[in-house]
Amino acid sequence: MNIVISGYYGFHNVGDEAILYAIIQALRAHDPNVQVTVLSNDPTFTKQTYGVRAVNRWRIGDIIQALRESDGLISGGGSLLQDQTGWRSIPYYTGVMQIAKWLGKPVMVYAQGMGPVSKKQNQWLMKWTLNQVDRLTVRDEPSAELLKTLGIKKPITVVPDPVMGLKPPTSPTTWWKEQSFTRPVIAVSVREWARGRDFERKIAVALDRSVQAGFDVVFIPMHGHHDDETSRRVLAMMKEHAVVAPYDASIEEKMAMVASSRLLVGMRLHALIFAAVGHTPFVALSYDPKIDAFANQANQPVFAHVEDDHWDGEALFSYIQQCIAQHEQQKEILIRAVAPLQQTAQQTAEEALALFRNKN
Repeated sequence: MNIVISGYYGFHNVGDEAILYAIIQALRAHDPNVQVTVLSNDPTFTKQTYGVRAVNRWRIGDIIQALRESDGLISGGGSLLQDQTGWRSIPYYTGVMQIAKWLGKPVMVYAQGMGPVSKKQNQWLMKWTLNQVDRLTVRDEPSAELLKTLGIKKPITVVPDPVMGLKPPTSPTTWWKEQSFTRPVIAVSVREWARGRDFERKIAVALDRSVQAGFDVVFIPMHGHHDDETSRRVLAMMKEHAVVAPYDASIEEKMAMVASSRLLVGMRLHALIFAAVGHTPFVALSYDPKIDAFANQANQPVFAHVEDDHWDGEALFSYIQQCIAQHEQQKEILIRAVAPLQQTAQQTAEEALALFRNKN
């Protein structure tokens, strides 16, 4: 069986690469002989990293050929169908799905997070396309509700994010060992947010207070040099010592770093998911409804939304202190919340394989 996977792959965003890695691992667990072809922005990187075929996601001829030779298309996971970060996402990903249907191939929407969708033409494209797919799964209830409001009539199933099916390495990375941390570590995941950087100064204040209170602070960039730059900008605002982990560390290395930490303060969704699978309590700083949705699934706190003015660095530090003081209770709450998600995450891959077998 040959399956094509379409998503935000080959852009060196650890969160999206972790999704791809998790999907491939889950497919291979159920069918060791499955062949995977990924539509990638960096086909060479994707081939070498995952041991799959990969074609350039921008070459329409290559996409058509890959789909023609396939048994079906997986679209996802991640936040593909949204128009908040750019106008091209929805036309691109629905276009790939439409090509697959035109070629008579079954399409499965795989654990996607939906929205926000503000443009009317994008809402229409989603309604037209998703009502034609063969299997439709989303990663949270707000995504399912959004699709219903857009007029999607297909059955919609809520499933865990694919990364919930991964297990973090049990030992710290070489880089982590070289730091010789002597105090509990607070991991930090920050990202650029176009609507202002006041939240960065607030985070810096909270982290300074955390260092003064007896913790080491480690920034873990999730989206390559983009998050590395933001991490170093926040670090430059701090008065106390902190370190930035290598931005090009592997998925497994970053999962191990988060699992080795006492607490994660995070903005990136998949930093929070890494914390969840590693049973590291987290405090979320939300910039998008997907953050709120996952924090709710994991029964962990969203301290604030980055655009709000109703919080400051001292308040964030106080909340960090509270979570640290309740560490064992928070960890137990997290374990209970994510256990069923971890157990069922790989079932989505099994459903995809069954769909493509039955349609061919």
